[in-house]
Amino acid sequence: MRSFRLKAEATVSLDSPAPASLVILPRAFYARPTLEVARDLIGQVLLHETRGGVAAGVIVEVEAYIGESDPACHAAPGPTRRNAPLYGPPGVAYVYLNYGMHYLVNAVTEPAGSPAAVLIRALEPIEGEDLMRRRRARGSSRGPASFSTVELCRGPGNLTRALGITLRDNGRDLTESPLRIESRDLPARELTWSRRIGISVGVDTEWRVFAGGSLAVSGPTRAPLTRQRNDSRGSRSSR
Repeated sequence: MRSFRLKAEATVSLDSPAPASLVILPRAFYARPTLEVARDLIGQVLLHETRGGVAAGVIVEVEAYIGESDPACHAAPGPTRRNAPLYGPPGVAYVYLNYGMHYLVNAVTEPAGSPAAVLIRALEPIEGEDLMRRRRARGSSRGPASFSTVELCRGPGNLTRALGITLRDNGRDLTESPLRIESRDLPARELTWSRRIGISVGVDTEWRVFAGGSLAVSGPTRAPLTRQRNDSRGSRSSR
């Protein structure tokens, strides 16, 4: 049984429902094989506190990026100034600007020196929907009311805009900062693994996992015909 000491003075097992009071996921949660962390992030809550207010959503879709041998991982070229957070301690945020357009947020995993992370691709909003709508409408041709709940955080770029996550949040400690991931008393979700999407290399491994039946998932939701998840890769050292 996988148990971790969670902040708020509670010990919670990931094999059983969390207590009614929220708890912050500890560093030990992230200091594990990346595929295990990716699986266990589904159903947890990503929250961001800003001067504009609090916005949060249940994580329903993620992707794993593991090590320098993963061609789709930002660590593939080796250590650089940009990917430095991947080589640091687990449980910090790795935020970067994608194609000069969208900020993407990852949770760094595995021990320091083993570059890996989990990209958060979609959330189901549970707190701060009005704030999310205003942020999504800003700079677009749509009004805040035109955004449905399920589309607010569908896609990695949309969720960072909705939560107000930018490069200022790169390197934030997810275990004790305004940007954090919490465990709450939420029902377990059915999980489906598939190939990663939106990339042109490293496309054969099934390192994308999502909550079955969630309308907030950003990509294909059909179960794959083959299984090429290759769990052994997650035992060593993201994008």
